[in-house]
Amino acid sequence: MRELPLPTLPIQDLGVRDLRAQRRSLRRADVAEAGARLVVAWARDEAEVREAQQLRYQVFAEEMGARLSPPAGTPPGLDVDVFDPYCEHLLVRVLDGDEGNRPVIGTYRVMTPAAARRVGGLYSETEFDLTRLRPLRATMVELGRSCVHADHRQGGVILALWGALAEFMQRNGLETMVGCASVSMRDGGHVAASLWEQLRQTHLAPIEWQVRPRLALPVDDLRRDLQVEPPPLIKGYLRCGAKLLGAPAWDPDFNTADLPLLMRVADLPERYRRHFLAAA
Repeated sequence: MRELPLPTLPIQDLGVRDLRAQRRSLRRADVAEAGARLVVAWARDEAEVREAQQLRYQVFAEEMGARLSPPAGTPPGLDVDVFDPYCEHLLVRVLDGDEGNRPVIGTYRVMTPAAARRVGGLYSETEFDLTRLRPLRATMVELGRSCVHADHRQGGVILALWGALAEFMQRNGLETMVGCASVSMRDGGHVAASLWEQLRQTHLAPIEWQVRPRLALPVDDLRRDLQVEPPPLIKGYLRCGAKLLGAPAWDPDFNTADLPLLMRVADLPERYRRHFLAAA
């Protein structure tokens, strides 16, 4: 796998209307988290993308034990893949008054429709056959590599990220979000299989949107009768109207079961629409 240079594409080629202005502006989240104010902004250069990749490495490799396969020449301590140069990277920092010490504590990676065409597909397509989503692709973004620092997982960071994502979607006429939500398989996969069994009864998407995993979690060989609580991120997606697109895929490198989810802006419940879109 060859290394791709970090963003060298002109901003106007990214397929959104006013990303340059969005990158210049910082959105101060109206939430207090761990006693601090938060600032949300899009990464403006390679150095800021590196900060996101460093946080991802801390969470995925050091905390979760993922086996990462970065491109040749990647500096140590970074989670990097071939999709990164084509994506927009949303960052949350703690606003503590010190301009030189505002660490990234949360991040999302966003791939626009134009970027997906340029790179040849979505990351999700390495795990699922997304053929049935083809009618949605013109206004569909992919969300991925979401993570929050272990010291800041009380909810404020995710709310700040979601507010900025909603603003980005509305401002650029984007209607659908798709991505994979991961469930740990440290228990062998029984929790993930049971969660799939529960959610398919209540949140399964219509057949015309359902997808197939390329490497399926062997749910028929696992327990599916456990009463499990969805992880907070998945629970948040479902509250916002997300639909489960099909059975989970198995990601052996990250040791997770990945559930394919789709969420449309039009399906946001009214209370979340007021919260996320009022100021967009």
